[in-house]
Amino acid sequence: MLPAIRVPTLIIHNVGDRAVPVEGSRYMAARIPGAKYVELPGVDHVPFSGNSDTILDEIEEFLTGVRRGPEPDRVLATMLFTDIVDSTRKASELGDRRCGSCSTPPCARPRAPRPLPWPGRLTPPAMGSWPRSTARTRRASRLRHRRGCQAAGARGARGLHTGECEVSGSKLTGIAVHIGARIAGIAKSGEVLVSNTVKDLVAGSGLKFDDRGLHTLKGVPGEAHLFAVDRGGTAVA
Repeated sequence: MLPAIRVPTLIIHNVGDRAVPVEGSRYMAARIPGAKYVELPGVDHVPFSGNSDTILDEIEEFLTGVRRGPEPDRVLATMLFTDIVDSTRKASELGDRRCGSCSTPPCARPRAPRPLPWPGRLTPPAMGSWPRSTARTRRASRLRHRRGCQAAGARGARGLHTGECEVSGSKLTGIAVHIGARIAGIAKSGEVLVSNTVKDLVAGSGLKFDDRGLHTLKGVPGEAHLFAVDRGGTAVA
């Protein structure tokens, strides 16, 4: 009866199946016209055990023609962005070599031998991310550029935002990353500007903030309530 089957057919079998020998599926696949046969490593017979994700991927691709793969990993991170104020003019004054030494802020350089706390990671040159909002806000308020940059008058503006991001290799992506970058772009020279999310998360930490009002962030819906870290009232970590 197998040759009489005229509908698209998918047969999946674990090669080490301990309940039903794999030869049975091979026999059916060879006799059903146009059948797609997929043999997977494993010993389980029931599809909801063992390599169930792979089985679901095969079924999804068979039914829709598209395999989306696993959902991207997402993490909650506090992102610190540093923007060199008036960077184009400073580049002209400092020259390429000296300007290059200023382009990577201290927040994006790990201190050996102590590793960055998980999921602390280095992303684009002016961005670092960590799981703890309070520690990052305090560190941002104390950061200074390299001595050569200070002597040349280069100053940084810093922006912090906490949000859920997608992990793409060694990088973080998503709207939360864009919000952090936009906040840094609004911050003034020497200022640490944070989102309302960061302010709420560090409640009780001893950090003090000055209200900077509502701002429209380019490409981000709605308005963002921003605050500047009050260095005079910053607790020592």
